[in-house]
Amino acid sequence: MGPLATTGFLNHLKSIYPRTNSSGLFSNPWYIITAVAFCSSNRPEEVPFVFQHALSDLKAESDSHEEQLLLARKVRDALFKAGLTAGYPRTINSLVALNEIMPKALRDTTTMRRTDTIIEQYAKTGEALFRSIYGETADSVQSLLDTVYPDMGWFSNTIGYGLTYGYTDILSPLETSYTLVAALIASDSPRQIQWHLDGARRRGATYEEVQAVRTISMEVAKVSGITWRDGVPEVKDMVG
Repeated sequence: MGPLATTGFLNHLKSIYPRTNSSGLFSNPWYIITAVAFCSSNRPEEVPFVFQHALSDLKAESDSHEEQLLLARKVRDALFKAGLTAGYPRTINSLVALNEIMPKALRDTTTMRRTDTIIEQYAKTGEALFRSIYGETADSVQSLLDTVYPDMGWFSNTIGYGLTYGYTDILSPLETSYTLVAALIASDSPRQIQWHLDGARRRGATYEEVQAVRTISMEVAKVSGITWRDGVPEVKDMVG
């Protein structure tokens, strides 16, 4: 059986995201959403095809090594961020598959995140990001996490949103939201899907853009064999 991530399928996914005033590869996050959806659907072998397709598009625009390295880092960091939802075994397998085809000049040998930052600073970063994503629902969601297990509330705020999602030097805050949506759709987590569809709207994405992220994620998950017990939440036109 051949790859699921064929050229035709990837071009189709790329066409779903609305055109913006900007041009070029980095104006369309289809490759981030697609790589994460394959990873979270337990199809790590498809991730290299996504990266190679995006790299080919980028090379057609520019021969900039810095832009090619940024592309590689965006895909790696999206897979890393998806691990908290998809499970790190799936992230590791996807990163291994990606690394096998990654040009040596586009690999990293040092950590991207600051490893000397004190944990209290990550807690502050996490709280700020959490509130920007959850808006007026932030207190109720944090209270839920704290109530079901205080360690879950602490971990979500400090390690999840502070250390993991709060690093935005590679993926923008909005790209990070898209990563979360894609991972959650592929893992059939409707409560959290709704949270992060709403969160992407709060971060400035249009209704059409979030709808495109939902569609791309679902199409990748479907071809990967994922089914949803109760369907996938819809994008809201307005969120608080």
